[in-house]
Amino acid sequence: MQLGIRLHDIKKAPLEERLSIAKEQGFKCGHLALAKVISEFPTDNAALTPGLAMHLKKLFEKYDQDIAVLGCYLNLTDPNEERMKKTYDRYFANIRFASILGAGVVGTETGAVNEEYKFEEKNHSEEALKLFIERVKPVVRCAQNFGVILAIEPVFKHIVCDPKRARRVLDEVGSQNLRIIFDPVNLLDISNYERREEIFKEAIDLLGDDIAMLHLKDFVVENGSLKSVACGTGEMNYDNILRFVKEKKPFMHATLENTVPENAVTARQFIQGIYDGI
Repeated sequence: MQLGIRLHDIKKAPLEERLSIAKEQGFKCGHLALAKVISEFPTDNAALTPGLAMHLKKLFEKYDQDIAVLGCYLNLTDPNEERMKKTYDRYFANIRFASILGAGVVGTETGAVNEEYKFEEKNHSEEALKLFIERVKPVVRCAQNFGVILAIEPVFKHIVCDPKRARRVLDEVGSQNLRIIFDPVNLLDISNYERREEIFKEAIDLLGDDIAMLHLKDFVVENGSLKSVACGTGEMNYDNILRFVKEKKPFMHATLENTVPENAVTARQFIQGIYDGI
């Protein structure tokens, strides 16, 4: 397992300094969200040239960091048609960029049926799932054309909210360029977290072959809801998840989430210790 970190969870600094810190802290890869970590030069669609991709690729190589995921977390089921056109353009630009950048995957979540990208019951409807499947198909076709993997991340509050719906998306789209980012905590909610081991097992059973990378964080129950926190500071048991990784996908990228600069190393050491002990 190659442990990494979201680069926007490292202290605010130019990208090269963030990469230097990631290396010093023992990380092997990074989650790159362009707009969240780069302010020293533009990263709009027009700026995503082959030259910039090659520049960033060399920069990551200088600090021995893989680009595990290029994040493009936009709402593919936005009812605002004008904004959807811009959303598609952003996905297409990121996929083209990733093909030269050498990113492991272009990562995305699966949207909401409203413009605010927030939870409502309709997100879990059959109609919402069908809409997402249709909306994601052009993005997958683009990924196929550029030889890039698009990885969707199931999240309880979004349209692809559980392993069964994720399996349907994979089967109905039917592309080898569509894969899964497995974030166990994102499958949980106050209504189901006590069944978490059952949910994680279902995810591994239904999606295991198609999981391209792992997101790792923890959770605590606070004021009647789940709050995401750094690994080792909440209620998660990672044994079965990391056993799956070690036995089936031992070189898979796994990026930590919800760390802060003060606990990132401790969180990495915590997860690595469990992995090594399995």
